[in-house]
Amino acid sequence: MAKREKTYVTKAKNMLHGGDYNPDQWLDRPEILSDDIKLMKLSHTNTFSVGIFAWSTLEPEEGNYQFEWLDEIFENIHGIGGNVILATPSGARPAWMSQKYPEVLRVNSSRDKQLHGGRHNHCFSSEVYREKTKQLNRLLAERYGDHPALLMWHISNEYGGECHCDQCQAAFRSWLKEKYNNDLKALNDAWWGPFWSHTFSDWSQIESPSPLGESAVHGLNLDWRRFVTDQTISFYENEIVPIREITPDIPITTNFMADTFDLIPFQSLDYSKFAKHVDVISWDAYPAWHNDWESTANLAMKVGFIDDLYRSLKQQPFLLMESTPSLVNWHEVNKAKRPGMHLLSSMQMVAHGSDSVMYFQWRKSRGSSEKFHGAVVDHDNSSNNRVFKEVAQVGETLEKLTTIVGTNRPADVAILYDWESNWALNDAQGYGRKTKQYPQTLQQHYRPFWEKDIPVDVITKEQDFSEYKLLIVPMLYLMSEDTIARLKAFVADGGRLVMTYISGIVNEHDLTYQGGWHKELQEIFGMQPVETDTFYPNDRNYVTFRNKQYELRDYATVLELNTANTEGTYVEDFYANTPAVISHDFGKGKTYYIGGRMEAEFHTDFYEELMQELVLEPVVRVKHEKGVSVQTRHDNDSKYAFIMNFTEEAQPVVFESTVKDIISGEELTGEVTLKKYEVRIVEEKK
Repeated sequence: MAKREKTYVTKAKNMLHGGDYNPDQWLDRPEILSDDIKLMKLSHTNTFSVGIFAWSTLEPEEGNYQFEWLDEIFENIHGIGGNVILATPSGARPAWMSQKYPEVLRVNSSRDKQLHGGRHNHCFSSEVYREKTKQLNRLLAERYGDHPALLMWHISNEYGGECHCDQCQAAFRSWLKEKYNNDLKALNDAWWGPFWSHTFSDWSQIESPSPLGESAVHGLNLDWRRFVTDQTISFYENEIVPIREITPDIPITTNFMADTFDLIPFQSLDYSKFAKHVDVISWDAYPAWHNDWESTANLAMKVGFIDDLYRSLKQQPFLLMESTPSLVNWHEVNKAKRPGMHLLSSMQMVAHGSDSVMYFQWRKSRGSSEKFHGAVVDHDNSSNNRVFKEVAQVGETLEKLTTIVGTNRPADVAILYDWESNWALNDAQGYGRKTKQYPQTLQQHYRPFWEKDIPVDVITKEQDFSEYKLLIVPMLYLMSEDTIARLKAFVADGGRLVMTYISGIVNEHDLTYQGGWHKELQEIFGMQPVETDTFYPNDRNYVTFRNKQYELRDYATVLELNTANTEGTYVEDFYANTPAVISHDFGKGKTYYIGGRMEAEFHTDFYEELMQELVLEPVVRVKHEKGVSVQTRHDNDSKYAFIMNFTEEAQPVVFESTVKDIISGEELTGEVTLKKYEVRIVEEKK
C-alpha cells in the first residue's frame, strides 16, 4: 500500500475551533472585548475569523484608515495562543462608497439599479470596486502579513449573485468573443440562432438573460452562468493580488455554501472551477437538524454527500468555516439543536475530512437581523448555559484529535457531480418541472454506500477517473464528447460505470445530439435510450430485478438493446416486459444503465451486488443498524473511525476488532451501546 502523507492545509497542526468574531460591533464596550478573551479560553476555542464585514470600521471615510482596534484584537488573540483568520471586507461596502461611486451598485436582471444596503450586492465588473478592495487588502497584508497570529486569509464572504449593468454587459460580450474566437457565426451556431429569429448580426446586440427580454435561448443562459462564475473568480483574483504578493506563504480560502433546505450544493457558482483558485476549500454548513420532513439519518447522509464533494474538489482536508452551535435565524422554523447533536454534527464534519469546527458567530449581535442567530456567547454573556458548555465539549474533544489533522482517506467509488449539467437540465423546458432533482438523485445513489460505510468521492468531470473501481454517473444531461471519451477509456481499462435515464442528451452548448444517443455511448452500453416517459406525481410503474419488484416513479426510459444484457424489466404500460436495467461488457470493464427513477430499496440491492463483486468493504468493520454511520480517515500507521448514531434511540454496535477510544482511552471490542446522538471516535492500528 502506498504511503499516505498528511496534508496540513495551514501551519497549525491541530484542529481549529472558533468562528466569526465581530469585535468592531463592540468597540465602545471594552469590558465585552475583555470578556471575550476570558470566554475564548473557557470554551476551548483557538481560531477566529476577523474583519469579514468591518469595512466601515476600517475605513469610516474614504482614505481615513482605522487599524488600531484591529491591532489590539490581533494582540489579544495572540496573547492566548490563538489564531486569526483575517478576512477581506468586500462582502459589504460602506455607505460613503455607494454614495460617491454609484457604479459599484449592482443592477438586477430587470435592469433596476439597487440601492445601498444589505450585503453581497456589488458589481463584480466595477473597476472602482476592484481598485478599492485591492487597495484595502494591500494595507491589511502589509500591516498583518508578518503577525505570528495570522493563520490564513478569508477572502470576502459567501460569493454569489450577479450584476447586469452596462459594465457587466460589456464584460460578458468580451468573454463571449474570447470563448468563440471572435466568430459571431460560431456563437449563433452554438446558441441555435435561427430559432425564433434569434440570430445576432453584431456583438453589441447581445444582452444578458432578462425577464424583460431574452430568457429562452438555452445556450445564452448557460454561457451567462459560466460567465458569472468566471467573473466572480476574476473579482476574487483581483482581491488577492496584493495578498499573494506580500504573504505568499499564507493560505487563502473563501467560504463555499450549500442550499440549506434541500441540503444540496450551492447552485449559482461552479465550485469545480472556483476550487482551482483557492488553497483550501472551506464551506458553511447549516443543516436543519430535527426537522419534521425527514429522518435525522437522511439529513446526515446529505451532509456527508456535500462534505465528500467539497473534500474531493482538492483531495485534501477542508475546513468547516461556519456552522451554528445551536440554531439559525433564517429558517422558516429556527429550532435549536437537541442535547448531544452539536458534538455529533461537528464530529461528522471531521469524520468526512474537516480539520476545523468553526461557527457563525462567536458572540450574538445586539441588534439588526442576526441578533437571534446562534452563537457561542449568548446575550447573557455566560459560560454556564447549555450551548456554551456543549461548545466547550466540542473543543475538548477536538484537542484530542490532533493526530487526525491532515489525514484523508482513499475511495474505490466515485459519483460524478456537474454544475453545468444541472444548470442546463433545470433550464430545459421538458421532463417534469419539479422532478428533475439532479443533486437529490445523486444523493440517492450515494445513500447505499453511506449506509454500508463504504468511502465515496464525489468528483467532477475534469478529475481523474482511473483510480476508481466504480464510477456512478446519474442524470448527466449535459455531456461533451470529451467527457464521453474519458468515460469510454475508463470502462475500456477495466472500470465499472453506472449511468441512468436523462444522461448524454446534450453537448456542452446545450444542443441535442443528432441521430439518437451518441454513437460512442451506444457502443459503451450496447444499447440506446429511444424514449423517456415522464410521470405525473401519482403515476407509478414497477421494475422486476432479480425476481423482486421495485416501485418506479417520475421517469422511465424505453431502451433498444443491441449487445447489452437485460437485468431488469418494466412491469406495466406500453413498455411492459422491455428492458429497464441493462449491463454490458466493454473492453476490460462493464457498464450498467438504470432506465427509471427507482425506490431506495432497489439502489440498496443493486449496489450491494456490485459491492460484493468488486470487494468494496468498510475500512473499519463495525456491525450496526440503519441510522448509524461509520466514516474513517487514515494515516500511514492508523485508521481513525467515527461511529455516529444519527437516530433518536440507543443503538448497539459491534466492533469486529479491538480498537482504542481516542477520547476515553479505553479499548473496545465486541458489542457497545451508543446513546441517542452519541459518537465514538476510535483508532485501529494498521
